[in-house]
Amino acid sequence: MAGPSGYRTLTLAITTSKVSRLHRPEARVLPDLVMNEAVVDSLRHEANAKLKPKEKGVLGQFMTPFKIAEFMSGLFTRKANAVLLDAGAGIGSLTLAASNTLKLKHCEAWEIDPVMANYLKENLDSQAVPYKLHQKDFVFDSVHRIQVGEGTRFTHAILNPPYRKIGTNSLHRQACRQVGVETTNLYTAFLALSILQMKQHGEIVAIIPRSFCNGPYYKPFRDMMLEKCSVDAIHVFGSRNHAFKDDDVLQENVILKLTAGGIQGDVSLSFSDDASFEGLHGRTVPFEDVVQPADEERFVRIPKDNESTETHHKYFTHSLKELGVEVRTGPVVDFRLKEWWSQYPGPGTAPCIYPHHMTPRGFEWPKEHKKPNAIFRSPEVDKWLMKEGNYVVVRRFSAKEERRRVMAYLITPEDTKSEMVGFENHWNVLHIKKGGLPLDVAKGLVVFLNSTALDEYFRVFSGHTQVNATDLRNMKFPSLELLRKLAKGYSLGLKQEELDALLTI
Repeated sequence: MAGPSGYRTLTLAITTSKVSRLHRPEARVLPDLVMNEAVVDSLRHEANAKLKPKEKGVLGQFMTPFKIAEFMSGLFTRKANAVLLDAGAGIGSLTLAASNTLKLKHCEAWEIDPVMANYLKENLDSQAVPYKLHQKDFVFDSVHRIQVGEGTRFTHAILNPPYRKIGTNSLHRQACRQVGVETTNLYTAFLALSILQMKQHGEIVAIIPRSFCNGPYYKPFRDMMLEKCSVDAIHVFGSRNHAFKDDDVLQENVILKLTAGGIQGDVSLSFSDDASFEGLHGRTVPFEDVVQPADEERFVRIPKDNESTETHHKYFTHSLKELGVEVRTGPVVDFRLKEWWSQYPGPGTAPCIYPHHMTPRGFEWPKEHKKPNAIFRSPEVDKWLMKEGNYVVVRRFSAKEERRRVMAYLITPEDTKSEMVGFENHWNVLHIKKGGLPLDVAKGLVVFLNSTALDEYFRVFSGHTQVNATDLRNMKFPSLELLRKLAKGYSLGLKQEELDALLTI
């Protein structure tokens, strides 16, 4: 998912040469245009057709449908004397919706794409609100404004920011660090920089991917957001592809309402199947259900409809650490050990286990594949291997169409028949001091990790298909006693309903 910005990677020297344009209502181009859903979405489709299809995903050119913009603007609670920020404004759908809700005193919009900027100017000219259009790079411009203390301090912000990873050494990443923002994606960079430009009690509404909710890469952003803002409301779409269905965007999105410097209270949750908002419903939960006080990673958990963050409570009581179990990313990074690859096992080799060795029929090794089945042992290789034993391995990445996010498997000495084994980097490996687990505990963990209850629990804080070792450390598991009970029902080839039934016993 990405925002409506048509965002391009440009150097500071290029982008700052653009001139901000100050407009007042007298400069209207379309004085009689009424901005309703039909008009705005018609303009959105028209502008969309002028964009280059191959560049849309790269540039983040996915514009906001008016119904979403209208819903977002309705989350604002303070209406009068509003000074609005819209970063990556596209054709202006969000600002136009906000102008129907707020009593706008002034608004400022950033849009760097010339096609979008032309539509944006005409649409803003049609409204009776003074505005300033910045045809600049929002990241670089914001960093400059924050550093020198210039520019409007905003009372409101409404955002559909671009979604694109930014590299460690990229100009955008370096610029963000100058104002204390550390993040790996443009959407969190846009949101963080908007937060830093808000007045006390300024309100921010953004539609963004759920990926910020968990994982180590977004922890600095979560820390910054939760330190500087209260989380007031979260809206969840039931379908992955309906928020931006016109652009075939398959991404879990949420709408987030924050208040800069706000006092944290309960959080309002709302749910709808799609962007039509039919069947809209919601409830209020304590903030502790969303960000648990003892959680050092500060995962943002979004409880499902009419459920707490932890279903089936008796199965979610212990951390891995409390169970005496550790988890690590698969230590074998194959391309770094390519000279020791062996297509087939043989004397002097150890098995090298990849996710493709796990199939619906069970463990299949060795297997014809472009990747090796084994790796020659040497002092350079052995430090990345693990002793034979009973291991639970969890895929780090799953396909978007997979029914479950967490997929766990049991590996035993009978499978590998080797005193050492290599687990490739696409696994998370559950172990005890780099050795195996008791067999009954390992079987119980496989049953639990593959259950629907665990999948629903995991989705509370994860909106993407990656499962990190940090996620597993942050989760709760059954007691050792319950794991051993679950192990009694373990067998290969269990159907999902049969596996789930074990958790009801």
